[in-house]
Amino acid sequence: MQDHPPGHAAFYTLFETAMGLCGLAWNQRGIIGFQLPEDDRSKLCGRLAKRFPGIVAAPPPPDVQGIIADVVALLSGEARDLSTVPLDMERVPDLDRRVYEIARTIPPGRVLTYGEIASQLGVNNARMIGQALGRNPFAIIVPCHRVVAAGGKLGGFSATGGSMTKRRLLAIEGARRDESPTLFDLIS
Repeated sequence: MQDHPPGHAAFYTLFETAMGLCGLAWNQRGIIGFQLPEDDRSKLCGRLAKRFPGIVAAPPPPDVQGIIADVVALLSGEARDLSTVPLDMERVPDLDRRVYEIARTIPPGRVLTYGEIASQLGVNNARMIGQALGRNPFAIIVPCHRVVAAGGKLGGFSATGGSMTKRRLLAIEGARRDESPTLFDLIS
């Protein structure tokens, strides 16, 4: 990340998407958070301030502008690869980090189950994977919406709007799971 105003450690900007007004927070090491739309601008700013004490609004530098453009395009239904967006995971627990790394490999329009991620990590606890994804500070960039429950059921989603937001994100991406017509039925 580049071109940061002096004297501050973290910054944010708000921007419009097909889903509404979103927020992106960053520091010198990378993206520290993404905020899906809230009911209004003040709630969105309040949530960012609560998550990142001392954060200040700032115009995004060119590299952050590029990330925003990709998020806007993705939420408009264009395939975009956000897997290389630099993330600052300094405050993220090790297990969560490992879950997020796997989730970032899921391309738009595809899904994995909580159990499949647990299996890739060598653990036998899909619920633990769901809890890690529930703490995801990088929604969209770490596409936790692309992780579903067994049998193609949506499972939980901790963002504003809950499972309706998850369904909407999956529909925007044209998500499918070849082995599970149930998922298609849920998002159609």
